[in-house]
Amino acid sequence: MIHIERRRLLRGGLAFALTGTFVPVVWRPFAADASVPELRVYRDASCGCCGAWVKRMEVEGFSAAVITIDDLPRKKVELGLPASLWSCHSATVGGYVLEGHVPPSSVKRLLSERPNVRGIAVPNMPIGSPGMEMGGRKETYAVMIFAEGANPAVWEWH
Repeated sequence: MIHIERRRLLRGGLAFALTGTFVPVVWRPFAADASVPELRVYRDASCGCCGAWVKRMEVEGFSAAVITIDDLPRKKVELGLPASLWSCHSATVGGYVLEGHVPPSSVKRLLSERPNVRGIAVPNMPIGSPGMEMGGRKETYAVMIFAEGANPAVWEWH
């Protein structure tokens, strides 16, 4: 997607109107929304679908710092993730924990509603979830919400 800064377009048009000289407009790729906090993604070096999920999140306006670690299970425990929700990668954003192939719309909802929870997760690796698209096939899957001292529950279906 190409995004042009409005200010630069106006400056270029104003310069042309005043001087008759064309000032080239600088194009740049769409940048992540500054109001959306950065994702910190923890993944194993050998996982390919994690990168696909990160790319999908970036297309949806998130920026991501990807951290490859050797002991991912230990990181999941540090993040307070219930073992029943584990998937292939973990992330943090805006004080919340994300696990697995969570859709961007679910993350945006989480950041908008700000519930008093630890985070949301898509356990396992459902076909058709972001980063797991496979030839148009799609499983229905649950996005789970979890909090300390409570059992995980279905937050929404995709």
